[in-house]
Amino acid sequence: MESGSGSLEALREANRLRVIDALRHEGSASRTDLVRITGLSRTTITTLVGDLQERGLVVEQEEHAVERPERPGRGRPPVLLRLAPSAGAALGLDFGHRHVRVAVADLSSTVLAERRIDVDVDVAAATALDAAAGLVEEVLREAGVDRAQVVGAGMGLPGPIDRRTGTVGSSVILPGWAGVHAAEELARRIDFHVEVDNDANLGALAEFSLGAGRGMQDMVYVKVSSGIGAGLVLGGRLHHGATGIAGEIGHVQVRADGAVCRCGNRGCLETVASGPALLNVLRPVHDESLTLAGMLELAAAGDLGTQRVINDAGRAIGQALGDLCNSLNPSMIVVGGDVSAAGAPLLDGIRETVDRYAQPGAAQAVTVTRGVLGERAEVLGALTLVIADTERLRSVGLAALVS
Repeated sequence: MESGSGSLEALREANRLRVIDALRHEGSASRTDLVRITGLSRTTITTLVGDLQERGLVVEQEEHAVERPERPGRGRPPVLLRLAPSAGAALGLDFGHRHVRVAVADLSSTVLAERRIDVDVDVAAATALDAAAGLVEEVLREAGVDRAQVVGAGMGLPGPIDRRTGTVGSSVILPGWAGVHAAEELARRIDFHVEVDNDANLGALAEFSLGAGRGMQDMVYVKVSSGIGAGLVLGGRLHHGATGIAGEIGHVQVRADGAVCRCGNRGCLETVASGPALLNVLRPVHDESLTLAGMLELAAAGDLGTQRVINDAGRAIGQALGDLCNSLNPSMIVVGGDVSAAGAPLLDGIRETVDRYAQPGAAQAVTVTRGVLGERAEVLGALTLVIADTERLRSVGLAALVS
C-alpha cells in the first residue's frame, strides 16, 4: 500500500508540474486551455488547479490584465489562470557594447522591474559586471522580490560564447573580456546561478517564445546593430553548433576586396552593413556628428540617400541569409537590433536578395519580418533562458513547493 501511495503521489506531483509548465509557457490559460495543452481530463485539471491555488502558486488573472475578444452568446468569458509571484522569479541581464540592461520577471514572463544604464562594456569586464550587480539589487528591491524567490539569472553578451569553456570566444570583439568566465564572475557578484549566451541567440529565443516567431519551429533572428549576428532556432530549439559560434554571419565575406574587418579578414558583412559602417558612408554627406538615431530620423523623413544606403545594407545581409536559407530552410527571418527600426528600406533589401540567392523553394517558404520586441529582445531572451529551463526550475525547489 505504501508503494502504491508513493506512486500515486509521484503521479500527482508530475501532473502538477505539467500544469505549472503549461502556465509558464503560455503566460495565462483557462482550465479548458490546460486540458488541451496537458492532455489531462477536466476533472483532473480542476483538482490540480484547486490544489495549486491553495498553495498560493496559481492565481486568477485580473480582468484588466488581459484583453479578451468579444464572445458570441451570453456566457461569461473563461477565467484565466497564471502563476503567482510566489512561484518564483528570474533575472535577465543584457550586456550591449555600450549599455547594461537588467530585468526581473515572474515565471510567466511578466516583467516586474527593469533598469538600464550606459557603460562601456567592451573595455572593462569588471566595471560592467559590478554595474550589473548593482542593477540586480535595484530591480529586486523595486519589484519587492525576495532573493529566495529567484531561481536563476540569464546573461547575454555581444560576442561568441565558447560552449566548452563558458568564456568569450573572441578577444577582438570584446577585448576586455579575454579569458573571463562570464557566468562565474557574475554569479560571484550576485550569488545566483547564471547561464550565459550570445546576445543574438537570446534575441532569437525571445522572438521565438514571445514575439514575431511565436509558433514557428525553424527561424533565423538577425541582429543588425554595432555588429551583425544571427540566432538560429531549428526544430524549436536554439542551435549553437559545436563550440557556440553558429550564426556568426557578420563575418561572412560579401566583398572580396572590401575593408579589413576587426576579425582580421577582409570584406565581412559587418564592414558593409552594420550601424557604424552605414554611418561611415553617410557622415561625409551629412555631418561627422551623425548618430544612428539621426540616420534613422533621416530615413523616416524620406531622405533618399539614407534610404538607399540602408537598402544596400539590407541587400548585403540578404545575400548572406540567402545562403543560410539554402542550408537551413527556415520558415521565418526576424530582423532585430537598432538598425531594424529603419523598417522597409532594410527589410525590402533583405527580401530582394534572399529571393535572388536562395533556391526558389527555400525563398518561397521564408517570411521576412521585423522583430516586435525592439531593444528589449535580448533581456527578454535572457529571462526566457531561465524560465524555459524546466529541469533547472525543478532542481532549485519548484518540485518541493508543489509536492
